[in-house]
Amino acid sequence: MKAAAAYIADMGGSKLQWLCICSLLINICFWQSLAIEYNTKAGPVEGKLNVHLVPHTHDDVGWLKTVDQYYVGSNSSIQAFFKRWWRQQSEEKREIVRRLVESGQLEFINGGWCMHDEASTYYVDMIDQTTLGHRFIKKEFGKVPRVGWQIDPFGHSAVQGYLLSAEVGFEALFFARADYQDIAKRREDRTMEMIWRGSKSLGSSAQVFTGILAHHYDPPPEFRYDIKTTETTIQDDPFLYDYNVEQQIDRFVQLAEEQAKQFRTNHIMWTMGEDFAYENANTWFKQMDKLIHYTNKDGRVNAFYSTPTIYTTEKYAANESWPLKTDDFFPYADCEHCYWTGYFTSRPALKGYVRKLSGVLQATRQLEFLVGRNEGKPNTDSLEEAMAILQHHDGVSGTERQHVADDYAVRLSRASIEAEDVMKSALVYLMSGNQNCEDKISTVVKTNAKRHKGYLLEEMDSPNTSQYIRKGIELEQCSLMNISYCPKSESKLGVGMSLVVVIYNSLGWIRKEFVKIPVSSSALEVLDSDGGKVEVQFVPIDPASRRVRDYYAASFRETSVQAGSLFNLYFEVSVPALGYSVYFIKATKSETSWTSKRPQDFNGDIILDSTEMRMVFSNSTGLLKQIRYHEHEVSLPVEQSFCWYNGSDGNTGEKRIQVVRLYKNAEDAEIDFLVGPIPVDDNLGKEIVAQFMTNLSSNGEFFTDSNGRDFLKRIRNYRKDWDLDIHEEVAGNYYPLNLGIYLKDNKTEFSLLVDRPLGGSSIFDGELELMLHRRLLHDDGRGVGEAINETVCINGTNSCEGLTVSLHLHG
Repeated sequence: MKAAAAYIADMGGSKLQWLCICSLLINICFWQSLAIEYNTKAGPVEGKLNVHLVPHTHDDVGWLKTVDQYYVGSNSSIQAFFKRWWRQQSEEKREIVRRLVESGQLEFINGGWCMHDEASTYYVDMIDQTTLGHRFIKKEFGKVPRVGWQIDPFGHSAVQGYLLSAEVGFEALFFARADYQDIAKRREDRTMEMIWRGSKSLGSSAQVFTGILAHHYDPPPEFRYDIKTTETTIQDDPFLYDYNVEQQIDRFVQLAEEQAKQFRTNHIMWTMGEDFAYENANTWFKQMDKLIHYTNKDGRVNAFYSTPTIYTTEKYAANESWPLKTDDFFPYADCEHCYWTGYFTSRPALKGYVRKLSGVLQATRQLEFLVGRNEGKPNTDSLEEAMAILQHHDGVSGTERQHVADDYAVRLSRASIEAEDVMKSALVYLMSGNQNCEDKISTVVKTNAKRHKGYLLEEMDSPNTSQYIRKGIELEQCSLMNISYCPKSESKLGVGMSLVVVIYNSLGWIRKEFVKIPVSSSALEVLDSDGGKVEVQFVPIDPASRRVRDYYAASFRETSVQAGSLFNLYFEVSVPALGYSVYFIKATKSETSWTSKRPQDFNGDIILDSTEMRMVFSNSTGLLKQIRYHEHEVSLPVEQSFCWYNGSDGNTGEKRIQVVRLYKNAEDAEIDFLVGPIPVDDNLGKEIVAQFMTNLSSNGEFFTDSNGRDFLKRIRNYRKDWDLDIHEEVAGNYYPLNLGIYLKDNKTEFSLLVDRPLGGSSIFDGELELMLHRRLLHDDGRGVGEAINETVCINGTNSCEGLTVSLHLHG
């Protein structure tokens, strides 16, 4: 500096200019001399506390934005969804990624198409979406994920613990969300990591090492290094005022040692990431490089870059004894009055649509296999991918914003149209008598595929299957049967014309069931494929259901719908295993005598009787009062009611219709609920429940399914793993249903089976209740920033109303 100063002084008028240049040169030299090469090559060290730093990001395939908006970075620079990104890369860049995967620097964990929900998902769909992702990873990288990573679902199911973890081949499963009381107890007992044995029947053969993450799935606040962070980062320039290496390392060691007191072995994990992290990866890795370098230089603990698989390997090597977990992790609460149980029912129409298309996908896959897959279009790929996306924990769960839910529904609709084309062409091909298809049917393994009712119809002038094939008539599927809308079946049949109904059975055994088809006349008869007459019944569609049908059909088709008389035509069908049956609806000269009649009155009540059971309803309210099973001579008093929750009890004012059917030779009743629109003119959001009170001595016990596969015993106001301090008597006892719920005493069992995911409970002994629908006016403060207030509008008009939902139960 002295030489420079003397030189500058001699330059006279050029003094300022040269001063600036020389200062710049000096600073460049100075920074070069302070360049630090951070040592990040550390690994586990025996005898020290080892802190595994696991860089990760969590990108939702739809939540506040749609899946496409998140990917392209609408209002953001985020790029997620690996397969989409992979398709757009050059082979050179793909090879770089393959090397990173092979070296273990980049690791696929979980590996599904999405991180699926565990409350509102059917086990078949969970398997499908996981298989779809694993198949891609295996094809491109020759790898199979070894660790499950369900960090964000709002509770965790027993089926996830054994079927989607142990039986998938995972060595471990990690997640973040568990009840706040459960976590407090586990931290105290050092049981944050455990062996989860989710299946009683499979026992230890299907158990998995399971860990609850220490800080949700983020690092502690002081060590969040996102580009948007306001936290103090590691400043290691000693010439700057805010140099803080010692303070930062002291704090890191302190937090690591505190965490170690809650976990077993000398290995702990820090998840270095959060939602949509690593938009600018350099901000994270620059700070983690410093953290590892200075921590290991300090020497009190050992820090290093790691992965969940490396962490799991060290846990296995420790030869530690672990606590045992059975049952599941529902319901989930994150504070005294914060139970995440309403979403078990949120968006019930979307939930029903997903469940319906689950059956369609399974059936269509079978048909696609039998006739041969079309690698072009149409095929089942679109529906498979759309269904996989919907299993996301902000998809079928109903916890996404409304425009995202709308986008999900559009994806499903478009994909289902393509799947219908596959089904229709496959059935025509099968009915042609192709021998290759018959051989496949005879040798295919029978499976418990998802139940599916699908009716494909076409007009022809004679009830003869071979003539149907010769004419090559195209089939049409009625996708709006849930509102009794099918233009093809409602159209008037000409003299001598027949409507062909083709019904496919995707299950591995013969099925005899009743089907329902909307028609505009009762002057019809039904013939089987041999020309024999089939017994039928015509039931007029009630005015409330007719209004919903007309309104929703108009919003869907944007056209007027059939006016005049409208009936539901019922008849029994018999369909062979993995096969189809053909029936013919034919016009007659006179109306049938098999029309619906009012049930008989008995002592002021309404009696609905069948060969197997009798149901008694109040003449004044229309609600169920008693069930009697003839063969067993068992009578069960049932007091049915409809109520709503809004922080207080009350009677519901929403529009609702209940239709109950008994079929001959059937030991259960079919119950249809039409619920909505839920009124909110009083500025009160409402959650609609159906309650069934019996005299069974259930002693606080009831049973709910786990993803449609197992039933688990529930005990009201009780948790097996800790002493529950209950603050919400209702929400704290609600559980997810995918198949059903039941209770029992020493003599009798009472059950309800559902057609879609719902929430259910037994709030009182002998009582079962189902939440059918919910419409809310306030956000729950959990990130969505929007209330669940679903409405339906007819395009081009100002006609809008709250969503009406049609639900189907068996009991």
